[in-house]
Amino acid sequence: MLPMMYAGVPKKEREEKAKKFLEMVGLGDRMYHTSSQISGGQQQRVAIARALALNPAIILADEPTGNIATTQAEEIMAIFQKLNNEGHTIVMITHEPDIAQHAKRIIHIRDGKIIEDSDGHTQRKIKQ
Repeated sequence: MLPMMYAGVPKKEREEKAKKFLEMVGLGDRMYHTSSQISGGQQQRVAIARALALNPAIILADEPTGNIATTQAEEIMAIFQKLNNEGHTIVMITHEPDIAQHAKRIIHIRDGKIIEDSDGHTQRKIKQ
């Protein structure tokens, strides 16, 4: 609820939204647990819920599946795919090719330059 508190959202509304977004990511039953009482994958899902709380135009996810088990990573990607299908724009950075394959568009960057851009079906090499 912290981002909403800083944005001046009234307490009752913060609690309602927190519950809504935690339920959206499958953690409605963990609303009153501290971060030390939930797993790494659950912490990642809380971060997604927190990111959604203020209805951002874009969600930036830097290595959202880093340091969590494969099963939990797949759960995170399923949440991102659902959000994207609902109209949310998600920009994700990852070094994991299997995670990148979940995206509708993949842009490979090396040494700060785009070297490849693909939409999942076609690839376009970029001249350097």
